[in-house]
Amino acid sequence: MNKNKITTTQNPLEEIENLILTIRGKQVMLDRDLARLYGVETRVLNQAVKRNIKRFPDDFMFQLTKVEIRNLTSQIVISSLENTDNKPVMSEHGGSRHLSFAFTESGIAMLSSVLKSEIAINVNIQIMRAFTAMRNTLFSHSHLYNRIEVIESNQLNLIAWKNRAEGKFVEIFNSISKYELPKQDVFFDGQLFDAHVLMSRLVESAEKRIVLIDNYVDESVLTLLLKRKKHVTATVYTMQMSSSFKLDLQKHNAQYPSVAVTIYTKAHDRFLIIDDKVYHIGASVKDLGKKLCAVSLLSCIDADEMINRL
Repeated sequence: MNKNKITTTQNPLEEIENLILTIRGKQVMLDRDLARLYGVETRVLNQAVKRNIKRFPDDFMFQLTKVEIRNLTSQIVISSLENTDNKPVMSEHGGSRHLSFAFTESGIAMLSSVLKSEIAINVNIQIMRAFTAMRNTLFSHSHLYNRIEVIESNQLNLIAWKNRAEGKFVEIFNSISKYELPKQDVFFDGQLFDAHVLMSRLVESAEKRIVLIDNYVDESVLTLLLKRKKHVTATVYTMQMSSSFKLDLQKHNAQYPSVAVTIYTKAHDRFLIIDDKVYHIGASVKDLGKKLCAVSLLSCIDADEMINRL
């Protein structure tokens, strides 16, 4: 419920417009305000209505609820409508009465035939003019209201789209964070790049350690291990180190996070440990993808146990 317009002018027409409220989606005036305009007590007006109640159907007049009165008094100052204890409201002339009645334009027009006074007739003419003036004002500004509705609708659509987009991004990021590397991948002759991509993803996924067991390593392994996170340790177990690889390792460790290389001669197959996962590699990392081979995640051995046995 709200006032349609507020003004301080003393123009009678505008003063009446100040008393027109919007309640339940209808433009109405309260019995107390009408009684004041007619120069009678509120109870006198309501008694006249009750004696002719058949002339006032629901679309002509309705009684406010306590909630509506509380909402109304919070927006405009009508101190006599209802006290804080929700007891019957007091009229400005003293005494108690029931909750206020609201009259629509049709109901107000009917009042002139019920009150049958010269003042009521003259006041009703002014009231009808006030209702007409307000309708004309609303009609003349209807295009503005339509534009406002369009803007509000576009804003709601934009917010809805933004919420949907954010939801999709969350789904994507969750999918990425939950993405699991394949338990097995097979590479055919010539799939060098595909094999390189898988090994890169494995190295990048490590959070604490990388252990490679491979009898044949070269500088390409050092380049691959550069893809790991800075805090991740890297250890390589290999059967032998050539003089050129030793030089490569020395220069690498002087510039980048160190890779520890240990000579180990008791391995036949190739293995890659990423944190707590152990992968079996069908070929040396430097040759992966050159011929038919596979990379498989092992579930039959614990990573710590395997490292401890080296």
